[in-house]
Amino acid sequence: MERILQLIIVGIFQGSIYGLLAMGLSLQYGVCRVLNITHGEFVMVGAMLTFTLSGLGIHPLLAPVIIGPLLFAIGFVLQSTLFRTLKAWAPSPAAFEGNALLAAFGVMYIMEYIARIRWSGRSYPTFILPDIVSFRGMEFTLNQPVTFAIALALGIAVYLFLSRSRMGRAIRATAEDPGTAGLMGVNTNMILAFTFGLGALLAGVAGTLISIKSSVSTTMGFSNTVIALIVVVLGGLGSVPGSFIAGIIIGIVSRLVAGFWQPVLTVPVYYAMLMILLLVRPTGILGKK
Repeated sequence: MERILQLIIVGIFQGSIYGLLAMGLSLQYGVCRVLNITHGEFVMVGAMLTFTLSGLGIHPLLAPVIIGPLLFAIGFVLQSTLFRTLKAWAPSPAAFEGNALLAAFGVMYIMEYIARIRWSGRSYPTFILPDIVSFRGMEFTLNQPVTFAIALALGIAVYLFLSRSRMGRAIRATAEDPGTAGLMGVNTNMILAFTFGLGALLAGVAGTLISIKSSVSTTMGFSNTVIALIVVVLGGLGSVPGSFIAGIIIGIVSRLVAGFWQPVLTVPVYYAMLMILLLVRPTGILGKK
């Protein structure tokens, strides 16, 4: 029982990061209607920039202060130029989603190969915070509760921003009915760009947190995109709190599978969970019917 409890706690720590990166993808699809396959590349860039900044003497826990706004700006410009143009040219919403997906694949490969040129050929070890945290006889490195606290705090902050702020109401209105939101005075183009940038920011911070917990590389992007997609579908498309809850569930399952069976079975188990949920509850945990 103690081992199970320890695996569950570690899974919660890990799942909070999954939830954070999935929240960004959920926002981008739920509001902008862009299935952003490049999302994992933003995670990778966040992780790589963390190491670059650490070489300049900036502590990894402070790196998001620089990385977050930078990736927000990249996401903002990407939506304002590429995806806005595709939307204007598309004959229908379905055509736009298809074209945006193809364009996102192109951006993914561009980002990946630029990263390989810049960061490949070096090893990037895990940042280890030296202190040990004890809980009911179990010991954890300080990395784990610290990254969990940051992910949870940022997740709550985003949820409160979306549910209680004026900008958050504009974002939700644009997601529900962009045409009506525009008639009510909402600058939908700015809202879409802001939301896409916010999703990129969350991915970058998730990348920093991943680099504090595990080793990273320039090829880590696609695997994180796959995890984010699974978590988003489990949580419910467009549901920000659902994504965070699903991330915790995926984190717990992954640790239990790796602890009692084989780590290589975690991804097949993810997909099995996804297929079962799609059969039982197609809308996801908190998705709307």
